[in-house]
Amino acid sequence: MWIAYAAGSAFFAGLTSILAKCGIKRTDSDVATAIRTIVVLIFSWIMVFVAGSQKGIGGISTKSLLFLILSGLATGASWLCYFKALQLGDINKVVPIDKSSTVLTIILAFILFKEPIGVAKTVGIAGIAAGTYLMIERNENKHAQATRLSENETGDTAHGKKNLWIVYAVLSAVFASLTSILGKFGIEGVESNLGTAIRTIVVLVMSWVVVFAKGKKAELANVRKNELGYIVLSGFATGASWLCYYRALQDGPASIVVPIDKLSILITIAFSYFVFKEKLSKKAMVGLVLIVAGTLVMLIK
Repeated sequence: MWIAYAAGSAFFAGLTSILAKCGIKRTDSDVATAIRTIVVLIFSWIMVFVAGSQKGIGGISTKSLLFLILSGLATGASWLCYFKALQLGDINKVVPIDKSSTVLTIILAFILFKEPIGVAKTVGIAGIAAGTYLMIERNENKHAQATRLSENETGDTAHGKKNLWIVYAVLSAVFASLTSILGKFGIEGVESNLGTAIRTIVVLVMSWVVVFAKGKKAELANVRKNELGYIVLSGFATGASWLCYYRALQDGPASIVVPIDKLSILITIAFSYFVFKEKLSKKAMVGLVLIVAGTLVMLIK
């Protein structure tokens, strides 16, 4: 049964990106992130009370709380960057970069926790890195579009707009990795559902602070109803993914559950093709195969 939950986690995680993309066509990505975090927060605390984890609130040490807060700040930064990247770039290019956070997490775990990197992980890292590079490489059609764009804009402006999504996508991956590392420090002695719920409170506060600090409060009234619906649904998809993910971890081995969850990239790419007509070039297809193969090879002990 835990395999079904792991597959459900991957499905809803993949669906999250598509729903979010639909919700930020005209809605500011920071505003969208702040709104959807409300839904995610509700889900995270539902998980806490379902598991009965609320009893452990009083036993959280100052150190654990500090690292959970830092992990929450990293999560918030990752989400803000991720949805900005989605707003500016194609899903089938942004998602592979975001998923490459697995590679950085493994490297940081090796440096900070002395977790061994065997042959399988080394091959997996190489596959994911090579696949990510192939998937984000521009194809000729994109190049032609960029050329036409540059004819209507100054060279610097066009170049900046073409490449800014990459910056946000890379930052999303970096902060996602820091989330895992900081969370590992903070989760010691803290039930995972409770730790996630506390981190989500931090994400909520951070996302709304960003909205108000950037003077985007007025944009809340301009959010279109149909986009608001997609934003809320993306929050539900995230919550459903978490519920399935932690249920799968509860019953099944993490060494198998985690890679299955990471295969959500296949769901995202499939939906991006049918919903946004984003097609993969031959190089990108090879890259996708390498990413999937690199992820699966990490199952080897």
